[in-house]
Amino acid sequence: MRDAVLMDGEAVGRALGKLGQAVGRRFQSVESLGLIGIRARGDVLARRLANAFQRHRGKIPVGALDISVYRDDFDALREEIRVRGSEIDFDVRGRHILLVDDVLFTGRSVRAAMDAVVALGRPASIALAVLVDRGHREMPIQADFVGRAVKTAHDEQVQVQLREVDGVDRVVLRRAADRGRSA
Repeated sequence: MRDAVLMDGEAVGRALGKLGQAVGRRFQSVESLGLIGIRARGDVLARRLANAFQRHRGKIPVGALDISVYRDDFDALREEIRVRGSEIDFDVRGRHILLVDDVLFTGRSVRAAMDAVVALGRPASIALAVLVDRGHREMPIQADFVGRAVKTAHDEQVQVQLREVDGVDRVVLRRAADRGRSA
Protein backbone atom coordinates (compact mmCIF):
# COMPACT_ATOMS: atom_id res chain seq x y z
CA MET A 1 0.00 0.00 0.00
CA ARG A 2 1.09 3.56 -0.60
CA ASP A 3 1.26 6.53 1.71
CA ALA A 4 -1.70 8.88 1.47
CA VAL A 5 -1.15 12.63 1.58
CA LEU A 6 -3.77 13.95 3.98
CA MET A 7 -2.73 17.59 3.72
CA ASP A 8 -0.51 19.35 1.20
CA GLY A 9 1.31 22.62 1.89
CA GLU A 10 -1.78 24.75 1.19
CA ALA A 11 -3.94 22.64 3.49
CA VAL A 12 -1.32 22.88 6.25
CA GLY A 13 -1.33 26.66 5.82
CA ARG A 14 -5.13 26.82 5.99
CA ALA A 15 -5.17 24.63 9.11
CA LEU A 16 -2.61 26.86 10.81
CA GLY A 17 -4.67 29.91 9.87
CA LYS A 18 -7.75 28.26 11.37
CA LEU A 19 -5.82 27.51 14.56
CA GLY A 20 -4.53 31.07 14.76
CA GLN A 21 -7.99 32.56 14.37
CA ALA A 22 -9.50 30.28 17.00
CA VAL A 23 -6.69 30.99 19.46
CA GLY A 24 -7.06 34.73 18.79
CA ARG A 25 -10.76 34.61 19.58
CA ARG A 26 -10.17 32.82 22.87
CA PHE A 27 -7.18 34.86 24.03
CA GLN A 28 -8.16 38.45 23.33
CA SER A 29 -5.10 39.76 25.14
CA VAL A 30 -1.75 38.25 24.25
CA GLU A 31 0.04 39.94 27.15
CA SER A 32 -0.37 36.98 29.48
CA LEU A 33 -0.15 34.27 26.79
CA GLY A 34 2.85 32.02 26.18
CA LEU A 35 3.20 29.38 23.47
CA ILE A 36 5.11 26.19 24.16
CA GLY A 37 5.67 23.71 21.37
CA ILE A 38 6.26 20.05 22.08
CA ARG A 39 9.41 18.91 20.30
CA ALA A 40 10.08 17.90 17.56
CA ARG A 41 7.50 19.60 15.36
CA GLY A 42 5.15 21.27 17.82
CA ASP A 43 7.88 23.82 18.53
CA VAL A 44 8.05 24.73 14.83
CA LEU A 45 4.26 25.13 14.72
CA ALA A 46 4.34 27.25 17.90
CA ARG A 47 6.91 29.58 16.32
CA ARG A 48 4.74 29.91 13.20
CA LEU A 49 1.67 30.76 15.29
CA ALA A 50 3.66 33.25 17.37
CA ASN A 51 4.96 34.94 14.20
CA ALA A 52 1.43 35.26 12.84
CA PHE A 53 0.24 36.80 16.11
CA GLN A 54 3.16 39.20 16.22
CA ARG A 55 2.12 40.70 12.87
CA HIS A 56 -1.42 41.39 14.12
CA ARG A 57 -1.48 41.51 17.92
CA GLY A 58 2.00 41.84 19.34
CA LYS A 59 4.85 39.64 20.40
CA ILE A 60 4.13 36.42 22.30
CA PRO A 61 6.86 34.48 24.08
CA VAL A 62 7.40 31.05 22.58
CA GLY A 63 9.37 28.09 23.85
CA ALA A 64 10.23 24.52 22.98
CA LEU A 65 9.52 21.67 25.37
CA ASP A 66 11.31 18.33 25.45
CA ILE A 67 9.03 15.86 27.21
CA SER A 68 11.41 12.88 27.03
CA VAL A 69 12.02 12.48 30.76
CA TYR A 70 8.31 13.01 31.55
CA ARG A 71 7.13 10.16 29.30
CA ASP A 72 5.43 7.27 31.08
CA ASP A 73 7.53 4.86 29.00
CA PHE A 74 10.86 6.61 29.63
CA ASP A 75 12.42 3.71 31.54
CA ALA A 76 11.49 1.17 28.85
CA LEU A 77 12.71 3.41 26.00
CA ARG A 78 15.66 5.06 27.77
CA GLU A 79 18.23 3.91 25.19
CA GLU A 80 16.05 4.92 22.20
CA ILE A 81 15.02 8.38 23.46
CA ARG A 82 17.13 11.33 22.35
CA VAL A 83 16.85 14.15 24.88
CA ARG A 84 17.01 17.50 23.07
CA GLY A 85 16.35 19.78 26.02
CA SER A 86 13.74 22.45 26.54
CA GLU A 87 14.12 26.11 25.64
CA ILE A 88 11.65 28.17 27.64
CA ASP A 89 13.04 31.55 28.57
CA PHE A 90 9.91 33.05 30.09
CA ASP A 91 8.15 32.48 33.40
CA VAL A 92 5.10 30.23 33.05
CA ARG A 93 3.76 31.17 36.50
CA GLY A 94 0.44 32.98 36.20
CA ARG A 95 0.58 32.91 32.40
CA HIS A 96 -1.93 31.29 30.06
CA ILE A 97 0.02 28.57 28.28
CA LEU A 98 -0.89 27.25 24.87
CA LEU A 99 0.76 23.87 24.29
CA VAL A 100 1.23 23.21 20.58
CA ASP A 101 1.79 19.77 19.06
CA ASP A 102 1.68 18.31 15.58
CA VAL A 103 -0.45 15.19 16.17
CA LEU A 104 -2.75 14.26 19.04
CA PHE A 105 -3.07 10.49 19.36
CA THR A 106 -3.27 8.69 22.72
CA GLY A 107 -2.87 11.81 24.86
CA ARG A 108 0.22 10.49 26.64
CA SER A 109 2.58 13.09 25.14
CA VAL A 110 0.24 15.89 26.18
CA ARG A 111 0.04 14.50 29.73
CA ALA A 112 3.84 14.45 29.83
CA ALA A 113 3.95 18.02 28.50
CA MET A 114 1.53 19.26 31.16
CA ASP A 115 3.68 17.62 33.86
CA ALA A 116 6.76 19.34 32.41
CA VAL A 117 5.06 22.75 32.29
CA VAL A 118 3.75 22.48 35.85
CA ALA A 119 7.26 21.52 36.99
CA LEU A 120 8.33 24.99 35.80
CA GLY A 121 5.64 26.76 37.83
CA ARG A 122 1.88 27.02 38.07
CA PRO A 123 0.36 28.60 34.96
CA ALA A 124 -3.00 30.39 35.02
CA SER A 125 -4.26 27.83 32.50
CA ILE A 126 -3.07 25.33 29.91
CA ALA A 127 -4.78 24.94 26.54
CA LEU A 128 -3.85 22.63 23.68
CA ALA A 129 -3.60 23.29 19.95
CA VAL A 130 -2.80 20.50 17.50
CA LEU A 131 -2.43 20.46 13.75
CA VAL A 132 -3.97 16.96 13.47
CA ASP A 133 -6.22 15.06 15.87
CA ARG A 134 -6.33 11.39 14.91
CA GLY A 135 -8.30 10.02 17.85
CA HIS A 136 -7.57 6.76 19.74
CA ARG A 137 -7.20 8.39 23.18
CA GLU A 138 -5.84 6.42 26.11
CA MET A 139 -6.16 9.40 28.44
CA PRO A 140 -9.01 11.88 28.98
CA ILE A 141 -7.29 14.64 27.00
CA GLN A 142 -8.86 16.70 24.21
CA ALA A 143 -7.45 19.54 22.14
CA ASP A 144 -8.96 22.99 22.54
CA PHE A 145 -7.93 23.91 18.99
CA VAL A 146 -7.66 21.46 16.08
CA GLY A 147 -6.43 22.18 12.58
CA ARG A 148 -7.88 18.97 11.16
CA ALA A 149 -9.40 15.81 12.63
CA VAL A 150 -8.79 12.59 10.73
CA LYS A 151 -10.03 9.06 11.24
CA THR A 152 -7.25 6.52 11.30
CA ALA A 153 -6.75 2.90 12.16
CA HIS A 154 -4.87 2.35 15.39
CA ASP A 155 -1.89 0.81 13.59
CA GLU A 156 -1.54 3.64 11.06
CA GLN A 157 0.84 6.54 11.56
CA VAL A 158 0.24 10.22 10.86
CA GLN A 159 3.48 11.95 9.94
CA VAL A 160 3.66 15.74 9.85
CA GLN A 161 6.41 17.16 7.68
CA LEU A 162 7.33 20.83 7.99
CA ARG A 163 9.59 22.85 5.70
CA GLU A 164 11.82 24.01 8.57
CA VAL A 165 12.65 20.37 9.42
CA ASP A 166 11.75 18.29 6.35
CA GLY A 167 11.89 20.77 3.48
CA VAL A 168 8.16 20.46 2.73
CA ASP A 169 4.83 21.14 4.43
CA ARG A 170 2.50 18.15 4.33
CA VAL A 171 0.77 15.51 6.42
CA VAL A 172 1.09 11.88 5.37
CA LEU A 173 -0.85 8.81 6.49
CA ARG A 174 1.41 5.78 6.61
CA ARG A 175 -0.38 2.50 6.53
CA ALA A 176 0.86 -0.45 8.61
CA ALA A 177 2.49 -2.15 5.61
CA ASP A 178 4.37 1.07 4.76
CA ARG A 179 5.69 1.85 8.22
CA GLY A 180 8.89 -0.10 7.77
CA ARG A 181 9.98 2.51 5.22
CA SER A 182 9.42 5.50 7.49
CA ALA A 183 11.98 7.01 9.76
